Amino acid sequence: MALSRLDLQLRSVLPEALRAHVRLADVRALRLVFLAPTPAVASRLRLHHAELLAAAGALCEPGTELIVKVVPFPEDRSSPPGKKHLPDAAAKHLRNAAQSLSDHELRALFLELASQAGDDNGAA
Repeated sequence: MALSRLDLQLRSVLPEALRAHVRLADVRALRLVFLAPTPAVASRLRLHHAELLAAAGALCEPGTELIVKVVPFPEDRSSPPGKKHLPDAAAKHLRNAAQSLSDHELRALFLELASQAGDDNGAA
């Protein structure tokens, strides 16, 4: 059975508040290995070991032990990252470099990028 599908099926036996915070990482040698982002979530998950092992057995993935590892989950990337600030020193270097360029299109691109800094006092 695919790990992602088994993960969804096993997490479905957990309370909804806990379900979204844990992930099945592996099934090896009759051990279900789950990941939790904090020790508190890991402890709450361990309280449901009997339900998880029973569900795994019903899904033809028999398990005799539940292992929970605490691993910080990566940040949610569904929302676009905020606009990053360009340091004034970098903008100054871009403006200086733009002045030395003979290609007008490339010069305009450098100056546009330099304008992303908070202080545009040195813009040409």
